Amino acid sequence: MLAVGLLAGLSVLSLLTYGYLSWDSLGLGPGETEATRSGLGEGPGVGDPGSQPHIVFILADDQGFRDVGYHGSEIRTPTLDRLAAEGVKLENYYVQPMCTPSRSQFITGKYQIHTGLQHSIIRPTQPNCLPLDNVTLPQKLKEVGYSTHMVGKWHLGFYRRECMPTQRGFDTFFGSLLGSGDYYTHFKCDSPGICGYDLYENDNAAWDHDNGIYSTQMYTQKVQQILASHNPRKPIFLYIAYQAVHSPLQAPGKYFEHYRSINNINRRRYAAMLACLDEAINNVTLALKKYGYYENSIIIYSSDNGGQPMAGGSNWPLRGSKGTYWEGGIRAVGFVHSPLLKNKGSVCKELVHITDWFPTLLTLAEGQIDEDIQLDGYDIWETISEGRRSPRVDILHNIDPIYTKAKNGSWAAGYGIWNTAIQSAIRVNHWKLLTGNPGYSDWVPPQAFSNAGPNRWHNERVSWSAGKTVWLFNITADPYERVDLSAKYPDVVKQLLRRLSQFNKTAVPVRYPPKDPRSNPKLNGGVWGPWFKEEEKKKKSDKSKGANKQKKNKNKKKAN
Repeated sequence: MLAVGLLAGLSVLSLLTYGYLSWDSLGLGPGETEATRSGLGEGPGVGDPGSQPHIVFILADDQGFRDVGYHGSEIRTPTLDRLAAEGVKLENYYVQPMCTPSRSQFITGKYQIHTGLQHSIIRPTQPNCLPLDNVTLPQKLKEVGYSTHMVGKWHLGFYRRECMPTQRGFDTFFGSLLGSGDYYTHFKCDSPGICGYDLYENDNAAWDHDNGIYSTQMYTQKVQQILASHNPRKPIFLYIAYQAVHSPLQAPGKYFEHYRSINNINRRRYAAMLACLDEAINNVTLALKKYGYYENSIIIYSSDNGGQPMAGGSNWPLRGSKGTYWEGGIRAVGFVHSPLLKNKGSVCKELVHITDWFPTLLTLAEGQIDEDIQLDGYDIWETISEGRRSPRVDILHNIDPIYTKAKNGSWAAGYGIWNTAIQSAIRVNHWKLLTGNPGYSDWVPPQAFSNAGPNRWHNERVSWSAGKTVWLFNITADPYERVDLSAKYPDVVKQLLRRLSQFNKTAVPVRYPPKDPRSNPKLNGGVWGPWFKEEEKKKKSDKSKGANKQKKNKNKKKAN
């Protein structure tokens, strides 16, 4: 216990002394070869800060908090380091712990409890998708003249055609519908015998584009084609959701060159995948410059959740991993790069959440936020660009009422305010509260990746006293969640539990239906895709109406 206390003291002291600025010295300085601009980009209006900006949102998949050069990683990310150093680094930036939740919150500006997607992810065989009554960011951008394009991973459901990206606001879509798949063949097996192809162009399987190209490179080529064919005088929204660095761990051979010294095979593959991703983002940036978009563009980079150590990702020195509500699962790599920023080369330590991009980008695009939408995000552009205080003071990380309940949780443990068996997490100012079962809680230092296989002997663990279902941390002073303060500050615990209870009163029912056997790709030409047909729905409703009429007639005869 004494050792743990000393570690906690050292972590707090080092943070207060150096903060996160010590990582900045690892970033590369400015300096880049300018690509030649085409004649298209030199006309009047391009680069004018008063015009609608081009918006490029790049979402990496499963990138760990440490897995970027400027956070001290051994993996080289010169492009990310340079773009972040010349822009604004977001060092108090939060996402959700898994794929679907982060993507749904980005595209709607709403917490999971307000879309019904508060449990887990959307599975390939589930008749589920982002509810159709939710207005999306691309839909709002189209209203104000934007051309909207998505390239990459959707993972917001597809069981009905109305759920597809092209029906949710995107003019074009090229990518995958599922959460993962082979980077070369684009096949995915959800379970034995339930396998199918998952590469789409708009609403159809993209068999013609299946040339065995690694998905990171293929998606980048598609982005380059979109930029080359669009008129830069007209605003464009590009949502690039790369598959990397999510498992399966695959990368072209040349990217292993600098990482053969990494013994851990998963970490080595992960490093090669990240190196390829970094190069891809450089190529996207060069294309923005070449075709005349860059001077009037806003580039946002974000990971969708924390890294998965068993799959090569590192969140050190944060606690926990993907799928958990510890900081390692929800605190993300993020930055904004744009010639339109006022405070370039700065670090933003204000509270920012992935829901904030909806109102921020829509406001920048000169769009209107409807009053009846009831967003959970805030416009944080002045916070990022000018260094002002964030309008955000809290984040509901989530309330998941159907996640496995903590055995010892109770209303009594929650002071009669909250049932601590329920998995939940909330941040209010400096304080963070967790209840229920927050998930895998180890700290996984870099030494854990030193051997050929995963070695948990290097991990740091804390054995909590039996029956613990409430944790409280001061994240500003203790970002690594080493010192639980729930017993010391019961009044703070009660305040945060009340806030949780208030949020819970606004929650909609959870959408998590059982799998539908009609989803099997074998019934759909070997392709993962929409299987729920409106005609079937009409036939069923017609049958039920007919059956009801027959029953009424029988009842009338009996009465007579």
